Amino acid sequence: MDISLLRTFLEVAKVRHFGKAAETLCVTQSAVSARIKQLESTLGVELFIRKRGDIQLTIAGNRLQRHAETIVRGWARARQDIAMESSLSDSIAIGCENDLWSILVKKLSQQLKNQAPEMMIQVEILTRETLIQRLTAGLLDLVLMFEPPQMSDLIISKVAEIPLVMVSSSKDQSASEAIKTNYIMVDWGNSFSIQHAEYFPDAPVPKMRTGSSSMAYDLIVDQGGTAYLAQQMVEKALEQGQLFKIEDAPVFQRSVYLVIRPESDLRRPIKLATSCLASAEQAQIPQ
Repeated sequence: MDISLLRTFLEVAKVRHFGKAAETLCVTQSAVSARIKQLESTLGVELFIRKRGDIQLTIAGNRLQRHAETIVRGWARARQDIAMESSLSDSIAIGCENDLWSILVKKLSQQLKNQAPEMMIQVEILTRETLIQRLTAGLLDLVLMFEPPQMSDLIISKVAEIPLVMVSSSKDQSASEAIKTNYIMVDWGNSFSIQHAEYFPDAPVPKMRTGSSSMAYDLIVDQGGTAYLAQQMVEKALEQGQLFKIEDAPVFQRSVYLVIRPESDLRRPIKLATSCLASAEQAQIPQ
């Protein structure tokens, strides 16, 4: 199978236009059409429903899309590993949810770089579903996430507890006052939502909701407001007086989980990453 055929298929599936796909791939539109026809001939199915101004995936095309992404990314990683410079002895591919980069994974990457300068480190920030898909396909070595899947063929372990604290751009507010004025509801998952509702049963409907704590942080620093954010994210802003902790608000805990495939458990990069995470968690436990 020519990988370029799958890359072309994925681009057409993305933009739903042969001409736009040709521009992105830097080839002619006739070349794109020829590649798609060759792929369809090889597979013995039609991949697109072709109508003027409306190109849609067939059922077979939808099925192929997920496999094509896995194959193309797997091939790219294989080429990367094979062509690895002689100075690099090993590699690790880490995946995480968006908020965990600044909270945990950035520091982990720095620790791995310091402890194993000869190791190539790849980090991808993806959605929960995509993280698991790429982990099971072997495109990621380990994943860090808040709510892991209940899958028996994966090894799941809790590696960190993230304190979530209520912070505000205004000083000397009570929790009941802060939650009524410019409050941004950050989606930290189901367990947080339940605890939040129990503690603030009479809270008004927030004017803004977001699944990104980084976005909430930027908004309250730039425009003012209140939100529940990870303690690690706001420590510097609290020290500098940019933000203020709401002292009477409860601190909620959010667990972070490491997810790996069983066959990866004995690999040196995985062991090193696990050790770094364990050391970081131990350092936060009061002695």
